[in-house]
Amino acid sequence: MFTFVSGNLALDFIGTVQSRRAEFTDLLETPDDLAEWAVGATLLDNAPAADPAALADATRLREAAYRLALAVTHGEPFGAPDRQLVNDLARGTLPELTVEADGSVKRSGTIETALAAIARSAVELIGGADRGRIKECGRADCTRLYVDTSRAGSRRWCDMTVCGNRAKSAAFRARNTETDSHAAH
Repeated sequence: MFTFVSGNLALDFIGTVQSRRAEFTDLLETPDDLAEWAVGATLLDNAPAADPAALADATRLREAAYRLALAVTHGEPFGAPDRQLVNDLARGTLPELTVEADGSVKRSGTIETALAAIARSAVELIGGADRGRIKECGRADCTRLYVDTSRAGSRRWCDMTVCGNRAKSAAFRARNTETDSHAAH
């Protein structure tokens, strides 16, 4: 259900909305979805208690972070309310990490600590050295943002196995259709 291909925690959280311009699909429909995402993102080992208020806070954070990241990609100024919300949440307590006797890491906390970690990730990305590497997927139906970590900065898709393959397949079909129509004449 959830994918983690953006190269950044906050961008993966933003990616819980798919196809923002076409068939808007929100993967965080319930508080339980939010709790499951926190576990899937390896922020917490166990699903924390989440209620409708926490889901509303998470949605506000997600959309504020999306608008800030999009502003970076377009070279536009940040909206003050979005910046304030992300900054306020980034000041929160983070999930607790401990190393167990067997060397494994235990992650514990609440949904609020998970939101603080997401907000802090957004602050570090949007205000950090990688801000210029934030891109939007090149596939028309996909609106996922990702960090382009390619050496040349030429990555075009959020995920090669999904969007890259779909785009390449569509281009191949278009070329073959064009070739077939020329051969028919």
